[in-house]
Order: sequence, then structure tokens, then C-alpha cells
Amino acid sequence: MDMYLGIDFGTSGARGIVIDDEACIQIEVRYAFEDSPICDMPDSWQKALFELLEQIPKELRREIRAIAINGTSSTVLVCDAVGKPVDAPLLYNDARGSSMLEQLRSVAPPNHNVLSATSSLVKLLWMRQLPSFNNAKYFLHQADWLAFLLHGYLGISDYHNALKLGYDVEQLKYPEWLEKMQLSIQLPKVLPPGTPISEVRPEIAANFGLRHDCLVCAGTTDSIAAFLASGAILPGEAVTSLGSTLVLKLLSHTRIEDARYGIYSHRLGDLWLAGGASNTGGAVLKQFFSNAELESLSHEIDGSKASELDYYPLLKVGDRFPINNPNLPPRLEPRPDNPIKFLHGLLESIARIETRGYELLQKMGADKLTRVYTAGGGAANDTWTAIRARHLQVPVVASIYTEAAYGTALLAMRSVEK
Repeated sequence: MDMYLGIDFGTSGARGIVIDDEACIQIEVRYAFEDSPICDMPDSWQKALFELLEQIPKELRREIRAIAINGTSSTVLVCDAVGKPVDAPLLYNDARGSSMLEQLRSVAPPNHNVLSATSSLVKLLWMRQLPSFNNAKYFLHQADWLAFLLHGYLGISDYHNALKLGYDVEQLKYPEWLEKMQLSIQLPKVLPPGTPISEVRPEIAANFGLRHDCLVCAGTTDSIAAFLASGAILPGEAVTSLGSTLVLKLLSHTRIEDARYGIYSHRLGDLWLAGGASNTGGAVLKQFFSNAELESLSHEIDGSKASELDYYPLLKVGDRFPINNPNLPPRLEPRPDNPIKFLHGLLESIARIETRGYELLQKMGADKLTRVYTAGGGAANDTWTAIRARHLQVPVVASIYTEAAYGTALLAMRSVEK
């Protein structure tokens, strides 16, 4: 039986999942990143990739037909002609490129998704100022570079990773305004996610006992991989990721883009995945409560009743969606002495922000919300689920699979089915 490997590179570590032809999980492997200077991160990524392969039993490795990799959106690096990074990568949340926004606004269309302090294109403009850029030939996303280590071809990406580089995912080409910028580096050739690129390099096949015809496919981003894993397939279905932050994605016939509200759409075949990401979420909860407290106190809350507390829970000033305001202050007062009431207020307020986000997406033309799947740590909190269902007024269910690596394995499997 053929096997398919999906690899997920997240913020704290990497995971791999092998599935069979029936999409059943055969094994899950994990690798936790060690604290290392950012300049050493590509070495850490490479080590993680190869360690994950090593952890898969040899008998399964021999059956792997295709591999796909996801990385964190807008984590980027520049490489020389042989794929060696010429400087430290810039991670997904690195906002140093904000100093280039004014320059970019004079070129990019108004409200375009590249007009963000953390977009791939802004990062490229910032990197272009560095002395090391003179040695750079290729601009790659994290997933692109990791796939290159397996297949050996530089300068290839997918249209999920390339969205925030300015690639036009509707016309499937780089737009004229971007071409005119003459960036003096090779932008990646962009393929649909899951497209087979090449067989694994012979030395990789030999080192890890992979079959010589094992295909390496164009990848995706971590959040889209989580969507693919969820079970959502119909327009109107959505996935809320309740991790450290709150991320919404709604499957729609209509593409929505508006940087004023932090909204952008990824292409998913003939449909669009409209959404945005808020800075509220689990990280705020964990500032006040341990995991054990969150679990025990949640059981004391009646999720069918509304809290009178109205917060905007943030760790620091600023949000991206549904209010895109870098100066938006956290609102966490008044704080009652009773921790159950305080937690109830926080859960209720995050549910309000989630509802406001979906209402905004629908107001701007996305399909009517019919069902919400939930990924991330918050999916296990039944009280929170009840509160959210009361606000959203649609069924709220846990994602069928919550690991992004599973969604990426499905991408690898479908690449062979095409």
C-alpha cells in the first residue's frame, strides 16, 4: 500500500504524519526546536526535517509515494546559487520591514495584502538593504527551502506561500506592478499547492531508505494545512483556530481582500478561503490561568448564560482583525475577584470577537456561515464551545483532525491522485 508524508513546521517544533491510501494515520513523529540564534535556524530546520524522516520506521519509509511540507506563513530567507542562506531568515512575525511600507504603498494597489508590516514582500524589500543581499540569488519561503533540501530544485513555491509576496492567485501570475519593481533577485516559480515537483534526490532516497520514485510536492502554509485537516469542504463552512491567537477561515465562492480590516483570501481550487487573524486568543488566557485552572474553572461556568463583562483581551496594544488598529488598547477591566466570573468574561469576549470577524467576512461578500470547525487547544473546552455556538448561531464542532501535518499529508496524497 502507498503511503504519504505530510510535514508541518510550526513555531515550537516540527511534526510529521504518514497516512495510507485510505487517509488513515500510520504514524506521527515530532521534533521540538531547541533555543538557538535566529542565524542558525536554517540548520535547525534541516536537522528537524532529517530527524523526522529518521523517526519513521523503515518499513513505512519504503512505501512513501509523496511528501509535502508546510511552513509558517511569511517566514522567508534569501539563498545563494546553491541554496545556502546568505543571512538569517525573517520569521512570520518579524515586523522590521514596516520601515519599507511607505515605499511599497507608492507601487502596490491600495489595501493590497502585501501592505502589512510582516508580509513576504515587505521583508524582501528590507533584506535588499543588507550587505549580504549582494550574494543572494533566490528568495524562498520556509516550506520552499525545506522542499528544496529533498528535491534539489531552487526557486519553486506554491500560491499559498506566495500570496503575501504579491503573487496574483486569481490570474496565476506575478502582477505588472511587482514585475516593474526590478527586485534584482529571482522570485520563485509558483505552482498550485500539492503539484509534484520532482522525485527525491538520489542521495536522500539512499540515506533514508525512501523509494527512488518518491515525489516531493509544492507545499502550503501551516494555517491552510490545518484547514485541510479539519473536514471542512463546503462553501459556508469555516475553521476557527483557537491557539495562542484567534484565526478565522471561511470557505467561499467569493474572493475578499481588504488590508483595512486585515482580510485576505487564499485560493483553494475553484473556491476561496477568506479570513483574518486576531491577536486575542489562548495566549491571553494563559497570562491569567494555568491549563489546570482553565479546565477546572471552565466546568464551573454556565455556557448558556451571557457574561456581563465586555473585554477586548490582548497581551499588548494592537490588533489585526476584525479591527486592524496597531494602537487598539487591551480592555481587561473591571476584573472581578471571582476567577470564574473573570474567565467567563474572557471566553465570552473572545467569542464576540470571533463572531464579529465572521460577520465582517459575510458583510464583505463571503458565503453565509453554516458550520464552524475548531482547531487548536481551545477546541477541547466544551464550555467555550457552548458560548461560541450561542454567539455564532451555527453548529460548532471540533475539527476531525487537528494537526496541520495531517492536512499536508492529504495534499501529498491528492498530488498522486491528480
